[in-house]
Amino acid sequence: MTPLSNTGRPLVVTDCDEVLLHMVRHFRDWLDAEHDIEFQLEGDPFVQSMRRRGSEQAMEEKEVWSLLGGFFDTQMDRQEPIEGSINAIQELQREADVVVLTNLVDERNEARRRQLESLGITAPVYTNQGPKGGALSRIVEEHGSQRIVFVDDIAKHHESAMETIPHVHRLHFVGEPAIAPHVPCAHKAGHAHARIDKWTDALPWIMETLHGEKQ
Repeated sequence: MTPLSNTGRPLVVTDCDEVLLHMVRHFRDWLDAEHDIEFQLEGDPFVQSMRRRGSEQAMEEKEVWSLLGGFFDTQMDRQEPIEGSINAIQELQREADVVVLTNLVDERNEARRRQLESLGITAPVYTNQGPKGGALSRIVEEHGSQRIVFVDDIAKHHESAMETIPHVHRLHFVGEPAIAPHVPCAHKAGHAHARIDKWTDALPWIMETLHGEKQ
């Protein structure tokens, strides 16, 4: 990947699944149709939400991760954009550099880049495993901007970002309505500057933040 350069523009680092693209709803449908597995979107944590049909026993974490890998290897083309996400990113790119930081294994980096490009988002893609603070810090250092917004749907990544690179503004965003009420809020926990789940509201917040209108 071509290294980022300091263009003097603000920087937006955004997650993909449940921020730009729906994932869990498509994963649920695939599990039902192909694996006879029920996935209740209300559940948290993720692993405890899945049951083989007719069984009350939670599935083992190892099997869940294997199924997730199978989904991303074969089903990425069925993922649909979160409402407003494509237009929001294109609008942000008029005034900021946008990169995608997604928790996938590195071998799926190119597939994710092509997936987003096919939907209208052309941006550098960084893959990561585990908490995102370290990767975010490296991206910010590479880019050099002092005006940065990080957008992610998982609270622990905001905590990691706050601990690693606290001057970055952090927006907790969960674009899937079925799971949003059940996701622990990073803003309430003090790890994010805001929690917004719709792009119609998130885009103005990000713009104001990038232009220094928010502290």
